[in-house]
Amino acid sequence: MATKKSAAVPAYTVPGLSTDDGGRVAEVLQDRLNALQDLAMTLKHVHWNVTGPQFIGVHEMLDPQVDAVRAMVDAVAERIATLGASPVGTPGALVAQRSWDDYSIGRASAIEHLGALDVVYTGVIGAHREAIETVGEIDPVTEDMLVGQVGQLEMFHWFIRAHLENSGGELSTQGASTEGAAAKKASTRRTA
Repeated sequence: MATKKSAAVPAYTVPGLSTDDGGRVAEVLQDRLNALQDLAMTLKHVHWNVTGPQFIGVHEMLDPQVDAVRAMVDAVAERIATLGASPVGTPGALVAQRSWDDYSIGRASAIEHLGALDVVYTGVIGAHREAIETVGEIDPVTEDMLVGQVGQLEMFHWFIRAHLENSGGELSTQGASTEGAAAKKASTRRTA
């Protein structure tokens, strides 16, 4: 009778890694998979619920971000499978495994959503950077994939922040740690 391995330790992995290391990297990637799936859905939610004079600009800015993040989701899931583990992409698993709350803003102005997305992107990028640090010495291939994703995510974050920045380079969301607080700060901003 074959010994059943735990979900965290695959039966095989890529050449040059132990199955323990492959499982550890896959575990880190599962968290990133959940976060990226959540981000793609959140961006689409904002796309559908944004209102006000900046509607069309924000509405159209978000679709390419959604497409790029969905491509990241696929790359991460395929890397998990390549490592010999099973990527889990079901909504229930995402909700059960995530360490963050659901996006809290419904139908709202473009600037409110952009303020909230500033907090969302900050969280996703920060966690991606932590994942890079964790996998860096174990698997340079996964590290490279995550580094490329952070570059794209940071660019999208810059697009969001460009709407929140005044001429002095200050963000209207400065100091906000929740989506609601950032949305409120962004909606009452003053440009200089």
